[in-house]
Amino acid sequence: MTGTAGTTGTTRAESREADPGHGTALWSSAAWRRSAVSWLDERLAAAGTERTGEVTQPHLRPWGTVLRAPTANGPVWLKAPGPDTAFEVGLYRLLLRVTPERIPPPIAVDVERGWVVLPDGGTPLGDRVDGAALADALVTVLPEYGRLQRDLMPHVRDLRALGVTDMRAAVMPRRFDEAAHAAGEYVERYGDPSDRETHRRVTAMRGAFVSWSERLAAASVPPSLDHNDLHPWNILVTGTAPALRVRFYDWGDSVVAHPFAGMLVALGFLRSRLGVAPDDPAILRPRDAYLEVFGDLAPHAELVEELELACQVGKVARTLVWERSIRAQGHARAGEFARAPLNSFASLLADSWIALGA
Repeated sequence: MTGTAGTTGTTRAESREADPGHGTALWSSAAWRRSAVSWLDERLAAAGTERTGEVTQPHLRPWGTVLRAPTANGPVWLKAPGPDTAFEVGLYRLLLRVTPERIPPPIAVDVERGWVVLPDGGTPLGDRVDGAALADALVTVLPEYGRLQRDLMPHVRDLRALGVTDMRAAVMPRRFDEAAHAAGEYVERYGDPSDRETHRRVTAMRGAFVSWSERLAAASVPPSLDHNDLHPWNILVTGTAPALRVRFYDWGDSVVAHPFAGMLVALGFLRSRLGVAPDDPAILRPRDAYLEVFGDLAPHAELVEELELACQVGKVARTLVWERSIRAQGHARAGEFARAPLNSFASLLADSWIALGA
């Protein structure tokens, strides 16, 4: 990502980039690469396989990097997230223990280094289907995600101990203030009068947001893990219906929240892709299939109300996850994504509970 605006002084992102423990300067160095590949080869040998070709680096970002290696058993990926999302490494261990059938089982995990090696988990759903077929596929996929969330409900304390950010309803008024500040930083430096007015209008919604959060805190469905970026390229599938196997990966944006907040991206992406209204059958069918997993906890109408409320409140979590990504590189280098926290925050003004903003 590249930007056009200049900065003065040393930003938080620049300070973080200078940290020798992470960052693009380190991850692109020959010494780090040798160390990572050596560890990868050792772990592959321990798992009974070996590398069959050169290691490539398909992703190098200020917030993390990924190496890809071919092996006799298919490609594997070594992921090295930055400190803000290092919890993902330990999270894979917990997911493997609690709900192993719904993730790519890690080949190796090193919590101290913050490295995890994952096998080929299937084809991204977004590479297999689109349009109406995507809605059909989500009718099968989203209940599997709901079951994963139910499996994780007794482990909220474990999730928090790993460092997964707390976005439970009770703390969301404070998160609203953090989001207002994050979006305001962009507006102050780069915004135009329209941006300033948008920021003012959203900030003035704090009272309504507190009310939503209080209602959500009293909801029937308890907190769990929210992937927070559940689009079709973070869903891996093998086989075909009715024997479709589903796995979920790329948990670096995940938070502890009302589980239904995950539908903000899952159904918001679908709505955007299809260009339909929130009450279109293409949205309601996968929504209702997902809610069936929680049908023993409350009547359907109550679950629908909770879902829409959770997605509204979840827009603030999305704002802060975007802000974390921007902070890792600085506004000036984020290009068009520099506006993402403001856009997500502004989505609270939309009538739709699945308006993404960014």
